[in-house]
Amino acid sequence: MDGVPRVPEQWRPEESAALRFGVLGPVRAWHGKKALSTGSPQQRALLAALLLREGRTATAGELIDALWGDEPPSQALAAVRTYASRLRKVLPAGVMVSESGGYAIRGLPEEALDVSLAQALAADAEKAKAAGDLCRARAVLNEALALWDGEPLASLPGPYAETQRARLDEWRLQLLESRLDMDLEQGCHAEAVSELTALTAAHPLRERLRELLMLALYRSGRQAEALAVYADTRHLLAEELGVDPRSGLKELQQRILQADPGLAEPSGPAAEPPPALVRPAQLPATVPDFTGRDAFVAELSDVLASAEGRVMAVSALAGIGGVGKTTLAVHVAHQARAAFPDGQLYVDLQGAGQRAAEPETVLGAFLRALGTADSAIPDSLEERSALYRSVLDGRRVLVLLDNARDAAQVRPLLPGMEGCAALVTSRVRMVGLAGAHLVDLDVMSPEEALQLFTKIVGEERVASEREAALDVVAACGFLPLAIRIAASRLAARRTWTVSVLAAKLADERRRLDELQAGDLAVKATFELGYGQLEPPQARAFRLLGLADGPDMSLAAAAAVLDLPAEETEDLLESLVDTSLLESAAPGRYRYHDLVRLYARACAERDEHPPSERDAAMSRLLDFYLATAAEVFAIERPGDRLVDHLERTRTPGLAFPDRRAAQDWLYSEAVPLLACVRQSSGGTTLRRAVDLLWASVDLAESGANAKEYEAAATALRDAARAASDGRAEGRAILVLANARHWSGLFDQADQEARQALALSEAAADPLPCCWAANILGAFAFYQSRYTEAEEYLERAIREFRACGDRSGAAAALCNLSRLHLETDRAHSAVDLARQGTEMYEELGHSLKVANGRYALGMALSKSGRLADATHRLREALQVFRASRQRLWEGMTLFRLAEVDLLAQRPAQAAANSEMALALLRGIGGEWRRGNVLTVLGKSLNGIGQPGRAQVCWREALEIYVELKSPEAAEVQALLAPAAAA
Repeated sequence: MDGVPRVPEQWRPEESAALRFGVLGPVRAWHGKKALSTGSPQQRALLAALLLREGRTATAGELIDALWGDEPPSQALAAVRTYASRLRKVLPAGVMVSESGGYAIRGLPEEALDVSLAQALAADAEKAKAAGDLCRARAVLNEALALWDGEPLASLPGPYAETQRARLDEWRLQLLESRLDMDLEQGCHAEAVSELTALTAAHPLRERLRELLMLALYRSGRQAEALAVYADTRHLLAEELGVDPRSGLKELQQRILQADPGLAEPSGPAAEPPPALVRPAQLPATVPDFTGRDAFVAELSDVLASAEGRVMAVSALAGIGGVGKTTLAVHVAHQARAAFPDGQLYVDLQGAGQRAAEPETVLGAFLRALGTADSAIPDSLEERSALYRSVLDGRRVLVLLDNARDAAQVRPLLPGMEGCAALVTSRVRMVGLAGAHLVDLDVMSPEEALQLFTKIVGEERVASEREAALDVVAACGFLPLAIRIAASRLAARRTWTVSVLAAKLADERRRLDELQAGDLAVKATFELGYGQLEPPQARAFRLLGLADGPDMSLAAAAAVLDLPAEETEDLLESLVDTSLLESAAPGRYRYHDLVRLYARACAERDEHPPSERDAAMSRLLDFYLATAAEVFAIERPGDRLVDHLERTRTPGLAFPDRRAAQDWLYSEAVPLLACVRQSSGGTTLRRAVDLLWASVDLAESGANAKEYEAAATALRDAARAASDGRAEGRAILVLANARHWSGLFDQADQEARQALALSEAAADPLPCCWAANILGAFAFYQSRYTEAEEYLERAIREFRACGDRSGAAAALCNLSRLHLETDRAHSAVDLARQGTEMYEELGHSLKVANGRYALGMALSKSGRLADATHRLREALQVFRASRQRLWEGMTLFRLAEVDLLAQRPAQAAANSEMALALLRGIGGEWRRGNVLTVLGKSLNGIGQPGRAQVCWREALEIYVELKSPEAAEVQALLAPAAAA
């Protein structure tokens, strides 16, 4: 960038004086970090000829032939000697030597020349591949390929340089093909499509690349496009060379037509399955004081040991909460690890709570743990389950499914393969799980219970008070969790005797006698631990259980308890010590689902005054709202929304920089949205709506779009039921925005109209501004240009009246797009520039990117393609850094449009493919149709018309379904093929 030749990363030696040469790009030399002058093109050509001889001597005649071929100048020999003399002066002494009337470069280590280093890396990659380590092979090949820095021997004259350039280019393509082949072996199909599309455009007659592209498309679920690649290739080969595709390509086409199941599997040696590339080890730690259960351990171990000869071994443990199902399952799983060398998977299915884990979510996590790329994971439960079984085929993996709700939740998660096994724990018996080995786990025997108590408390303290110890475990109902809680309390209090603990539990013993049926015994078990808490601990236990989120940060807990963070942490850690709370991660805490239910029951029973429960949840909402507002202000400086939010009494967090603010928002997304939904009534409704509005990035980025939309819907309904027009207007506006980013424009348009009417009636100015802005955008999308202009000009006026320059900039950028569509390109550029400059003045980095996105579009329509590309790439960097996946995908789409205008169809195809991958599952079908249309044009431009037709047909189906006017353009694109 600054004009100084870069030193490749692999060449940065510890010794600063090391000599390095590069030929896989411009011919260059470095001595340490200093770039050496290598002279004129002919002098560099001589240096390259010597370097590529790897220490062998080149005679003067050979060098003359290398530089000038059959037509050397009359003074060629003198010129060679001059070049050699100059190079000798530049290079360290002894590196360039003269002998036998010629020259050589000697004494260089292998890593001193980039091409030698690339050869060594390629050899290492082959060894890794032969050993079955594809991960390492891919990584090493990528290192080798990274050594290329443009065209090899760039700008060098002479026949030798030309020959070597062609050789090195061909070698690079071979390495690329090898790496892409391994990409597909490891399931990186979607990522490979973009690169292969560009490569087939650059090398249209290279059949191996076409074959890899067909396979990548097929495995990405794009069968029609894969077949179209074959048709395009056959047509091109016949037209250019008068030949048919080679047999490998023909065979692949037939296998795709027949939907050969083998194509869905990574191809590998027939003699043995591919090695397990990732070996997950997800089992929780086993407890060091595991006690008893010998018969159950032996029984379950025998079942797991039989997995090798069975289709699948499944054991399902059932029992009441706290009986030790998870502890037993984890202990047995650890003992059986050696029998499952390809890994162990674990998940808490949260079956006892209100929101059990969805099987498709669990399958996504399991597939990632097994090494499947995100882009290769399908959307539907059925497809994920099928892929999961395929990935496990040939492996020996143990799956522990903890805390299952029912058999229906478990079935899609079972491996189904010989050699694999599953352990399932649940509060209910899995009678509906065909073929499962059912185990009913009861309470411990008195002897086992006493052993567990003794291991935790210590032999000395128990030996002298054996009767009291028996009283304690009896009072615990012989339930392992209750025993552990009671024993942990005693172990932490050296001044207590066992008799003291037994006396404290005496009253609880009657309750246990009364609550012997089913899960009521679990409540009594928790009562034992709760009754021993100090008052501050008990209060924390009760109040923290009120929140719906799956876990809670230390800062959020401090807000709930209205205590300093240090005091809160001490309380929470003490609750962790009693096993009533779990430490999910540093600074984060969670309840076991049953303990949470018990904590809430305690809050209803014991919290005085009862209003403290509402106050605690109000403080949590305040904390989230204040902190989300801080994030919003950092992300969008100058945006007046923060001045129009409900006031809070509890402070939020402050952040040192934008990255920290983003990290908080995305890490807190799930508990934050849970708090929103939980606060949808009474005095908290308006704050809940404002919290959702301030957390807009969760939807706009696509990261939590579905959950965000569901929360907005719940708030709208709650506000409507409460007849709160102001809250309803804001909730509907938030919902309209969420629909907009999901591509549901008709619904969003109706909701934005409702939001505008409600906000006008409530005299709520800022929502009126934003409603007018998005109504203008929707009208523009639907080609209602006059209406769009009226709304956008109204939005600009009203934003300015509110003093909201950020909002005015957004409306200006939208108006710019409208001017583009109505053939006012010059004013479109001016409007986009005005909006961008306003954002820049506000220091609004994320929205500056939105401005540059709009400006890039305007510049492209004005024919200023280089400027447009520059602006869009600037925007792309910000969107990537801000985790704005939706905007990142849309910017790549706009870059593809510019590439088409600039006659760069291969680059357009690559950008379109990346956009398509990023927008999967977000942005809506209309945006997907737009990307498919541009991808089709790009493919047509690189000689792949059959594949282009497939893309256009898919886009047409989308547009027809949505009744979008873009259907006419796509029909026109398809018309020539239809006529033919």
